[in-house]
Parts: sequence; C-alpha cells; structure tokens
Amino acid sequence: MSKVAIKYEDTIVDLQTAEELGLKGEEIELDNSPEALEVLRHSTAHLMAQAIKSLYPDAEFYVGPVVKEGFYYDFKTSAEIGQGDLKKIEKQMLSFAKKKFPIERYVISKEEAREKFKNDHLKQAVLDMIPDEDVSIYKQGEFEDLCRGPHLPNIGLIRYFKLTKISGAYLGGDSKNEMLTRIYGIAFATKEALKDYMTMMAEAEKRDHRKLGNEMKLFTFREEVGAGFPIWLPAGGRLRARLESLLFKAHRKRGYEPVRGPEMLRSDLWKTSGHYQNYGENMYFTHIDELEFGVKPMNCVGHIKVYEDELHSYRDLPIKYFEYGVVHRHELTGALHGLFRVREFTQDDAHIFCRADQIEDQIIEVVDFVDKIMSTFEFDYKMMISTRPDKAVGSDEVWEVSTNALKAAMDRHNLAYEIDEGGGAFYGPKIDIKITDAIGREWQCGTVQLDFNLPERFKLEYNGEENDKIQPVMIHRAILGSFERFIGILTEHYAGEFPMFVAPTQVAIVPVAETHKEYAKLLSDKLIDINADSEIYAKNDSLNKRIRTAEKTRVPMIVVIGDEEIENKTVAVRDRRTREQYNLSEEEFLKLIQTKINEVNF
Repeated sequence: MSKVAIKYEDTIVDLQTAEELGLKGEEIELDNSPEALEVLRHSTAHLMAQAIKSLYPDAEFYVGPVVKEGFYYDFKTSAEIGQGDLKKIEKQMLSFAKKKFPIERYVISKEEAREKFKNDHLKQAVLDMIPDEDVSIYKQGEFEDLCRGPHLPNIGLIRYFKLTKISGAYLGGDSKNEMLTRIYGIAFATKEALKDYMTMMAEAEKRDHRKLGNEMKLFTFREEVGAGFPIWLPAGGRLRARLESLLFKAHRKRGYEPVRGPEMLRSDLWKTSGHYQNYGENMYFTHIDELEFGVKPMNCVGHIKVYEDELHSYRDLPIKYFEYGVVHRHELTGALHGLFRVREFTQDDAHIFCRADQIEDQIIEVVDFVDKIMSTFEFDYKMMISTRPDKAVGSDEVWEVSTNALKAAMDRHNLAYEIDEGGGAFYGPKIDIKITDAIGREWQCGTVQLDFNLPERFKLEYNGEENDKIQPVMIHRAILGSFERFIGILTEHYAGEFPMFVAPTQVAIVPVAETHKEYAKLLSDKLIDINADSEIYAKNDSLNKRIRTAEKTRVPMIVVIGDEEIENKTVAVRDRRTREQYNLSEEEFLKLIQTKINEVNF
C-alpha cells in the first residue's frame, strides 16, 4: 500500500479508502513515491486553480491532470497572463495553503452539474466527456471543480511546489477549437526533492539542445520553411554523417543489406497495411494522375516491397534490410519541440524477415546491438514491452502469441523489462528502449516490434523444407529511433561536448597570422585524409577572439599555428576535453586524432 495515508484508530488506510469513509485522520504521511506524488500533484493543481480564480475572477477551467512532468491546468480568462505572473500565483497558493482549507468531495447528478455550471462552457465540455450519470465535485474554500479524485484531506499539506511554465493549448487538443492558457507546475513531498528537481531543471536549461544547436551551428528552423522541418547546417551535417557512417558499418557487419523505399506510395498499399485506417490522421496525402498517394510515415511497406521482389527459401532467412528512411508525420503545432518532435525525420530503420524458430535469436541480437550503442554513449537504459493498443489490426490470438514471444525471449536470457499496457504499435507488440541521460532524465528512443500481421496482410511467404508456402515473421527495429531526436538527446546528454568520434568538428585550426594560413590548409587536408573534420579560424579578428570563438563551438581540440610550428612541423594543442596544453609533431598529432576517431566500433 502507498505511504500516502491517513492514520485512523491505529490503522493506516490509503487516501481513496479514507475519502470514501469520510475520514480526515490524525496524521498524514506523505512521501515521494509515484502513488503519493499522483495525489499530491492532483491536489496542487486544484490549489493553483483556486489561486488563479481569486486573482482573475472571470477565469473558467477545463481540465487539470497529473502528467509525467508534474501537473497542469487549462483555463480561460480575459486577463493577459505571462511567465512573469507565475510568482504572483505561487504566492497566492502559499497564502491559501496556510489556511488549511479541507478538501471536501460531494456527488451530484450530471444534470444537476449542467445546471450548476450552465454559464461555464468549459465545464459543459468536461461534462460531455463523462459517461457516468453522477459526477463528483471537490471543494476547498470557495473554489470547487469537477474531478474524479482522490485528493489530500486539506490543502495545508501542500508545501513544496513550483510553477514552471505557461503556454497555450487548444481546447481538447484540437487545433480547430479555441486556444486556452495552460500553466504547468511540479510538487513534491519534501523540500529536498523539490530542490533537487529545480537543480536538474536549471542544468537541463543550460543543456537545451535548441540553445546549443544554435551556438554550435548544428541546425536551424525557419518560419518560411515551415514548423517542424529542421534545416541541418554544415556542422550538424557532419555530426549526422559520422553517426550514419558508424551505424552503416555496424549494420553490414550484422548481415543487414541497405535498401531504399520511395518517399510516397499509393494509398492502396497504406490501406492494405492498415496505416490508412489506423494512422491516417498522422499522414500527408496528395494526388498524382487522379490517384491518391500517401507520404510515408514509416518505412515498413517499402521494405515489404523489397522482400516481394524475389522468391525466398527457408535457407535464406533471416533477411535483414536497413534504411536511413526519411518519414513525415502530421504533428500538432503545439506539440513540436526542437529536434525532439518534428514533422520530418530520418529513422535508423530496419526490418528482419525470419522464421518463427528464429525470433528469439533475432530479438536477442537486436538487444545486444542496442546495448553496444547505448553503452558507447554512456547511457543507462531500460526496456519495456508494450502491449496491444485500442486501435490495432489482427486477432487477439496473434497478439497473444507475438507478445508472449517477446516476453519469452527476454525471460530466457534473464533480461529485465517492464510492461506498458496498451503501448504497442497498431500492428504488433514492441520492446521500447528508454534511456537515462547524464542528469537523470528518461527518453524514449528505439523500438523492437514483432509483427505477424503485416506479413499476413501482404501475403508474404517463403518456401519451406517441403516446398510448402510459409508466412515469415517481420521484426521492425530502430535503435536510435530517429537521427533528429537522438542527436537532440545526445547534445543535451554531453552538453555539446561530443566525444571525438562523433564531434561535428574534431580540430579547430587557428593560424596566428596570414602567413600561417597555407600550413593550416595543408594540415586540414591531412586531417580529411584520416576522416577527421577541421575548421580554420582565420577571420580578421585578434588571436584570442578566434580562440574564444572556437571554444564556443565546443570543438575537442584547438591547434595554434605560428612561425615555430611551421619551422618545426609541429602543432600547439589545446585539448578541451582533458584541459591540457602540449606540443606534438605533426605526425604524432595526426596519429593521436586517428586513434581517437577509431576508438569506437559498434
């Protein structure tokens, strides 16, 4: 039982039970367990709404749920509220908390609620979503709102919270509806936990990939191009190319063949696959010669067409295809966020066509591949098996078989995993890879999806030992997830201080004077010969300013070239990773760079 509890007659009962019994209790014990934070943050959301209502009397409220990043409330008011007003709302919240208003629950019929809130169109919208004939209302002081609960017994228990940001949000998440104001917040049971969280958030702000991407000139977004469509600048292009090159070699070593599918396919194919019916709202469509085409949101159908190009025997399997596939998905404008959520992105996608008896080996091989990459980048990670969602294709039996196959493979190899009920793709269950970065944040990256449905829908087959036709199993697999998202995560994980082997620029070359440019260019060419990238900082600025400019790009090594270096064929090295300065011969320097670049092998 959760420690969120009320002590009653020497018995500890959870808050839900206490609420049903109408108990207030002698003691409340709160901690930072997930169950405790769920109740605490829900109650804090209502405290925030109470404060907003007192400051902005015409405020009307929609919903105020607990979410992964804390809680939020959507509301409407005629007042202009900005980030600078959050302190004022926090102060009012603390003032109310000191009054220790009890939080009381009562139940009325939905019709009574409609009459009660007849002048509040947002409440009417909430009531439209409630299927029950009776609804519960929570009241504290003069504030009350529709809510399922449970809540804390009184608002005096809410002490350690922070309002974090304000944004706009469409009513019900639909861009066709009116825009509401949304305020996010966080709350904890202890002062220490709140302090630790705020420290982490301050560090996260410093590491924000959008800020670093601008400083390091990795990528940009332009309004005239369109929201959600990143433009990769030269440094970002080099970073991507290094990742792609490392992964290309790793795939080939594991038996994958490179392929490429079209950017658009006829809608008939998307109907066969089930994307049209189950994923169509996330796709873009166009017409050519009066035929409808769908811009691909995934690469699987293209790879199915590659598989169909020739006959296959059981001896040929497993067959593995991989592609750096550009895909497009319709994301709401409000959901877009730097490289983390875009409308065009490139997946490190692969599909494995195998026999049923090969499933376990293939799953474990992919998991080993994941482990190699994540450990190289110093990520901790966990795996979650995601089961059938509400919108899905295929029978219950097929879903059960495929889900159990994933579990069996993980269990037999003693690999830990959690269950995410309903989190699977519409065509099959999957293993989600969730990584933890340098400051403790969790990110969703790659997936491994087991699919019996698409091979059946496309009538895929291979010749068995008895020359019979057998349906292959299809495994969808992306390890990074997408280059865009992974580079965003990687940028924040390393705070822009990328390891040498993927850094967009390995060496910054700073010639002291105009006469030293020629040697700088020769050195740059020799670096290219060993697959290292460099930039020459030779603008008409002071030497110190050019060195500072190079440091801002977080390049691993800076070399300064003057008369002495040219005369002796040496370089003066400033190693930004080790914080050391030293001199090396040209040959020693090139050998050092080559060693550092080649020290990683997926």
